[in-house]
Amino acid sequence: MNHFPQAWGRPRDDIYGAYDSSYLRSNSPKAHTSSPIVTGTSVLAVKFKDGVVIAADNLASYGALARFPDVKRLRTFNRRTVVGFGGDVSDMQYLDRLLLSLDIEENYGSLGHDLNARNLHTYLSKVMYKRRSDINPLWNQLLVAGLDGEDQPFLSSVDLLGTTFSAPTLATGFGAHLAQPLLRKVVDDEANVNSVTREQAVNAVKECMKVLFYRDARSLDKYSIAVITKEAGVELKEDERLGNQSWAFAEMIKGYGTQTV
Repeated sequence: MNHFPQAWGRPRDDIYGAYDSSYLRSNSPKAHTSSPIVTGTSVLAVKFKDGVVIAADNLASYGALARFPDVKRLRTFNRRTVVGFGGDVSDMQYLDRLLLSLDIEENYGSLGHDLNARNLHTYLSKVMYKRRSDINPLWNQLLVAGLDGEDQPFLSSVDLLGTTFSAPTLATGFGAHLAQPLLRKVVDDEANVNSVTREQAVNAVKECMKVLFYRDARSLDKYSIAVITKEAGVELKEDERLGNQSWAFAEMIKGYGTQTV
């Protein structure tokens, strides 16, 4: 009997004949991901006078199935940057490993400085654009939140095409349609950032997470939220729950539940 692990589960060659591997088509062309399978939905972020607040729920959906309810989609990089990932989870894990290797290289470097949020955003934009140019994109939209080289609040996004965009409020996925109007009521433009307190920014993000849970079928009531400031660095909480939920509004929606019109 063959006890080698590579033969486990295979019929014995001396009885059933040699294993036919021709169907594997080892000479087939290289295949790239054409559509993401396991995905995360919205990531929200908003600037305030001392820093940035960023949040994302902990759900990874397998198509329309809420399959993985404990996937953390906020990643810290050094003590003043957080990256929020929307889109494909496997590509998120690849980027997470890439950032980890970059962080190790920077920590063991001899130059005596570390990457700030603006540097990291530039790096990620080049990575995304390179993969897009190879016709093998990473199916993600990223929000990079933190502090720049002058310790000022920094917030910018990059998508699977390598396109970048900066604003005082940003959202990916369904949040770009539902949460952005609510966040812009708090911070309309860069001139208003200095008038927004930490409490106002955190409350606005939490309220938007609640709205997304009500309206987005791919969202969850458990989420992660991070606050980045110069004084405290990154304050990350990964198992927050939405409070004070009320579904009373559903009774007024025609076609909801067992209503008759």
